[in-house]
Amino acid sequence: MIPHPSHQPPACAQAFRSGAPGTAALAEHVLATGHGQWWTDRADRPRLVAVSCGDHALLAGDPTAVAPAELAPLAGHSIDTADRFLPALGAAFERLDPWERMLYVHQAEAVAPRVPRGVTVRRVMAEDAPAISDLDPTMAWIHGSWGGPAALAASGVAWAAFRRGRVIAVACTRFLGSRYEDVACATAPHERRQHLALACVAGLTADIAARGHRASWCCSRDNRPSRLLAWTAGFRLTREYVHHVAGPVSHASRLAEAA
Repeated sequence: MIPHPSHQPPACAQAFRSGAPGTAALAEHVLATGHGQWWTDRADRPRLVAVSCGDHALLAGDPTAVAPAELAPLAGHSIDTADRFLPALGAAFERLDPWERMLYVHQAEAVAPRVPRGVTVRRVMAEDAPAISDLDPTMAWIHGSWGGPAALAASGVAWAAFRRGRVIAVACTRFLGSRYEDVACATAPHERRQHLALACVAGLTADIAARGHRASWCCSRDNRPSRLLAWTAGFRLTREYVHHVAGPVSHASRLAEAA
């Protein structure tokens, strides 16, 4: 596949549905922010298009337009695509693991959080970039769709819980769409079960509503804590779906050379 600059999407970028919730907002996020990568089978009149951001990717078009080897740039990504692409993806990677997912949309009032004494929950500002950079390593994935901690801090779409200047929980818009904003959150392992993520999500969803958008939430079907947090924060299940996690490129078909 041929890479395109994130600010110059291919002509068939409209293959991805606009105004959709969840990971489907990824293409609009890349268009709006420039964080991500476009790929096509050819520069002129492309028949296939992929877009990636963080560790997620969308894939659309004609699966016969590329050889499996050309899908190598999607290694390591969670890929949301039509079933017709599964044979090509299965040939491209050593593993292609299905992952059952649940999509929620914000529809109800959140349960009022009880924030511990000494903790401040507020919108993240650009000057908070050092604190976002200093997140617990288990939380660092949260800024992956923004290209790094400084960009997330400057985005205006994050809320965090601070204790003595350190961020101990954060919620942000992971994918910024034209109608929906998909929400992600993370809490430092030793700070869980204190309503910190709930407080951050409540602040963020209020901001999203003030922007005239709706908040969505995606999580694994097996992630009971995330599902419970979504419900407590006012999200309600709208559908279940499956995306696929691509493993390493398949050496059997010499895809490593294409990567």
